[in-house]
Amino acid sequence: MESAVTGLAERQAALVRALVAAGELPAGFDRDAIGTTSKALLRKRSGEVGDHLPHVRATLGDRFFALFAAWAEGRPKVSTHADAEAFTAYLESIGELPEQSRRRRLFSPRRT
Repeated sequence: MESAVTGLAERQAALVRALVAAGELPAGFDRDAIGTTSKALLRKRSGEVGDHLPHVRATLGDRFFALFAAWAEGRPKVSTHADAEAFTAYLESIGELPEQSRRRRLFSPRRT
């Protein structure tokens, strides 16, 4: 019984990796359905980060999701705050962080 539980836990972990961290899809799952679900979860995650960074989302407009998706690929979510911090750093590193946000980063206290 223990090996059946272990096998199930391993398949569940692999499914989660496929959904949120671009992991390899386990056997027996529909690739299209997983792709659709994965994209929906990414949109939800980007919306949460956008709510955390409304000035960045407003300034980037339609480019926000594409930039977020490029950053998030292969990165599982830790927390919305951690995602917002890391995404902001990514935008800054590629020269896409809006000026208003750069000023906020310089003068805002960091959460630990």
